Amino acid sequence: MLAAEEPARAVEALAAVNPGFAQELLAELPPEALAAISRAAAPEAAKQWLRNARYARGAVGRLMEPAYAVFSPAMTVGEAIEQLRAVVRTVFVTYGYIIDGEAKLLGLVTMRDLLFNDHGARLGDVMLKGAFSFRADMSVSDAMKLTLNRHYPVYPVCDEAGRLVGLVRGAAIFEEQAFEITAQPGSMVGVEKEERVNTSLGRAFKFRHPWLQLNLITAFAAGGVVAMFQGTVDKLVILATFLPVLAGQSGNTGCQALAVTVRGMTLGDIRAGAGKALVAKEFFLGLANGGVTGVLCGVAMYFLARAQDSPHALLLGLAVFLAMMGSCAISGVSGATVPLLLKRLGADPATASSIIVTTATDVASMGLLLGLATVLIR
Repeated sequence: MLAAEEPARAVEALAAVNPGFAQELLAELPPEALAAISRAAAPEAAKQWLRNARYARGAVGRLMEPAYAVFSPAMTVGEAIEQLRAVVRTVFVTYGYIIDGEAKLLGLVTMRDLLFNDHGARLGDVMLKGAFSFRADMSVSDAMKLTLNRHYPVYPVCDEAGRLVGLVRGAAIFEEQAFEITAQPGSMVGVEKEERVNTSLGRAFKFRHPWLQLNLITAFAAGGVVAMFQGTVDKLVILATFLPVLAGQSGNTGCQALAVTVRGMTLGDIRAGAGKALVAKEFFLGLANGGVTGVLCGVAMYFLARAQDSPHALLLGLAVFLAMMGSCAISGVSGATVPLLLKRLGADPATASSIIVTTATDVASMGLLLGLATVLIR
């Protein structure tokens, strides 16, 4: 749709959306349309698009806008004001940025500085030195952490050499991070970040179905565990009543650990080397939760088996109790381990992690219950 529009109108549309989304659109345009839109845009905007495209998706550099109010330290307040008169007619200016001959950021001036200082004063003397800035290659999530106590409307962005390469608005950072956070629950179950409520039926099918195929393959693993103990199931049909109970309880335990781990990774709460402590905590937490629910389920199994005149009522109750404890502990470990492992492998920690965790919990819960029943009841 953008490629079919008049270039000038396409430029207006790109200016109205989040700069990160604008970069995604530009990357998808045919070369001819991209060239026409770039010619129709202001030279500064076109150069900024090219500069932003160098940075990886999720980096602050993808969200940059051009820095129009740029001055030298030798310029006077009066000269800066006169230069701004022409600039503010076309763009919104919040701060003025002072750079040296190599484009390194020296400081910034606010509109208040220009209003209340003498017109003959040098900007180098009235500027705020050591102004806070982002690195262009910094991730948006890391940038968000640095803004907790710095609620500025606009942030300067510098490269590794300290040169000013653009500006990023606080609203753009928060919008980008909000999108990533809202996409996490979907990513856990195989819903792509690009899918929205108004995504077409065909594209939604294309996004979702491959993950469902993966889920089908992993589900066969759980089915294979049941098939291994087919003789036990035929002998003790009552066990089939508690298989979904264990799978559901341990699955929820694993998803709880998964949600806490992914949230901690997003907020930066999990420091380097803290993964083992987190996994150990989730193991013991799963063990405790499994112990409480295991007692209830074990008692329920005992009375149900007694009602059916089973001679193994006590052993069946014990098997359910031990299986619940073990499966919940394993689920907690898998819920914490899977996103940590995915991150170490360089993948998105949330990507289809719920599918992997659910498979692990199903195999553990069914395998433990049927295995214990086979060993205890001969």
